[in-house]
Amino acid sequence: MLLTTNPFTELSQFVPAFVQQAYVIAMAILVVVGTVAEVITKGSAKYFFKKWEEDKKKAARKISGGEMAAIAVKVALNEVATAAEFANPQRRMSHFFTMWGFIFFVISSVVMVFGYSGPNAQTPAIWPLLWHLSALALCFGGYWFWFFIRVDVSSEGHPWYRVERADLFILSLLGMATFALLWSFTQYIGADTLSVIFLGLFLIASTVLFGTVLWSKFAHMFFKPAAAFEKRYQKAATGTYDNLPYLTRDDPEQRKRHSMELLRDAPMDMGLGIKREPPQHY
Repeated sequence: MLLTTNPFTELSQFVPAFVQQAYVIAMAILVVVGTVAEVITKGSAKYFFKKWEEDKKKAARKISGGEMAAIAVKVALNEVATAAEFANPQRRMSHFFTMWGFIFFVISSVVMVFGYSGPNAQTPAIWPLLWHLSALALCFGGYWFWFFIRVDVSSEGHPWYRVERADLFILSLLGMATFALLWSFTQYIGADTLSVIFLGLFLIASTVLFGTVLWSKFAHMFFKPAAAFEKRYQKAATGTYDNLPYLTRDDPEQRKRHSMELLRDAPMDMGLGIKREPPQHY
């Protein structure tokens, strides 16, 4: 059965297992190097540490270790695991399928390459099944985003085939998952020529994905939890986000912080505002 067939075991008849493993290790090194380069050249870590120190100085109260752990759990469950920060339910579901599809695709790939890539290896059915289903989930969420949710397509009227450097991450991600499925299928049915072609495209897309971290949005996956944690910590310690007014206007000092005089005495509940219409994009 296709879904329970390990494509890396079949590949090992022509490409030794150690070569496959060396490629995976090389991709991991590229991700580490690219992320470090991103941190150094763009100052991402420096920004977060600076914000952290500023939040500590402005803190109205000390955050205990238990509360810090609770904040970390909330970030893991909301911003990371369920993408709860997206107001648009379609964007949230698209991100959910894409993110978890990618994570489980990588995990199952590593397990099969390092554990069951030998020519006589007996792979437990769960791993190739997870590999194929994860690639399908990634394609489902990614193509949904690409054709229907992107702001420049859905809101600004640009054609779906308009490509910019910012699209490097999603396109290489989709290419990796799509060509992986096509490679597995053509290999399974014995279409050797097509199998080699799709394997090459799969490797090219994967190399582009993991080798262009510095220029794509790949590192965003690592910075997003840090930014979410810092934001929640700031709210808990100072009661506000980035010097925005507090959630009540009972304090006269807080009312004075409004730049617009008309808003200084306005009630907190001023109606639905922009929420009168459901969000259509981000």
